[in-house]
Amino acid sequence: MSVTVQFIAPDGTTIRAEADEGDNLLRVAQASGMNLEGTCEGQMACSTCHVIVTPEWFGSLAEPSEEEEDMLDLATGAGPTSRLACQIDLTGDLDGLTVRIPPESRDMQGI
Repeated sequence: MSVTVQFIAPDGTTIRAEADEGDNLLRVAQASGMNLEGTCEGQMACSTCHVIVTPEWFGSLAEPSEEEEDMLDLATGAGPTSRLACQIDLTGDLDGLTVRIPPESRDMQGI
């Protein structure tokens, strides 16, 4: 099943991406050109894949683990609907998911 995700870049541009069910949001974001580094490659040892889930979608996600919440405490610009993209695996229930890329995001690997 295909899942559509919308990324809102820091400049307000919306990028629509198609993913397969089971894909990881960080990998989909990177493949779509979003400025998310993901330094730890999904091992939840950093907060460089921090995204802000739009309020209407936040409740559709599984609860974050205590480890994820600890990493989000280190994320610049984190708010009440912040999540780590590496911890979101896409399902059919998330078709249409919309997330904002924080303006503080940098991809040092892409420089």
